[in-house]
Amino acid sequence: MHKKKVLIADDHALVREGIVAFLKDCDDIEVIAEASDGLEAIEKTNKYHPDIIIMDINMPKLGGLEATVEIKRMYPHIKVLVLTQYEDREYISRFLKAGVSGYLLKKAVGSDLITALQTIMRGELYLYSSIASEVVAGYLQGEKKINGEMPYEKLSDREKQVLKLVAEGHTHKEAADMLSISVKTVMAHQTNIGEKLDIHTRAGLIKFAIQKGIIKIDGIEGG
Repeated sequence: MHKKKVLIADDHALVREGIVAFLKDCDDIEVIAEASDGLEAIEKTNKYHPDIIIMDINMPKLGGLEATVEIKRMYPHIKVLVLTQYEDREYISRFLKAGVSGYLLKKAVGSDLITALQTIMRGELYLYSSIASEVVAGYLQGEKKINGEMPYEKLSDREKQVLKLVAEGHTHKEAADMLSISVKTVMAHQTNIGEKLDIHTRAGLIKFAIQKGIIKIDGIEGG
């Protein structure tokens, strides 16, 4: 039997170890690599070419969304299962637009993870029960209204990556190195971000990023 190769991306080692332990007895799944941040998730994806990535949201360097966007751009066939504690509509909408194949909450039981992976392996979309309710509610209220309330969606994929790194306090040089682009390009992206969000200070960008859950504050558990 051909096993599906899985990469686990989560900044908590205990979470990764728990998932590995739970999946080790699955006949059709093999965990081939782990990553502790979004940048490492991209690097491990390039190296190991997994079939499915179990992706956390809040991680150092690049977060789950930023990493997902980059991975789906390079490897559209790779399936991403979001595993997080966040169930608000804005997070769900961001990831569904990024092309994920599933969204599961960390409060779920182990059997839910297996069901999610099996559903994704069949080529279907998996949404945890409460998440499905949020998606339906969002649809009934109208996508146009939701988008109008999300200035974050004005940003390009690269601008979203730069925003997170700048808001986390990385220098332009550090952000450029992480994203393999020039310092000048990072600065241009930051200027565009400021214009689109009408925020023109680093402090303002940090506040926006915290409010939108793009970065986490020390002492608050990530997900």
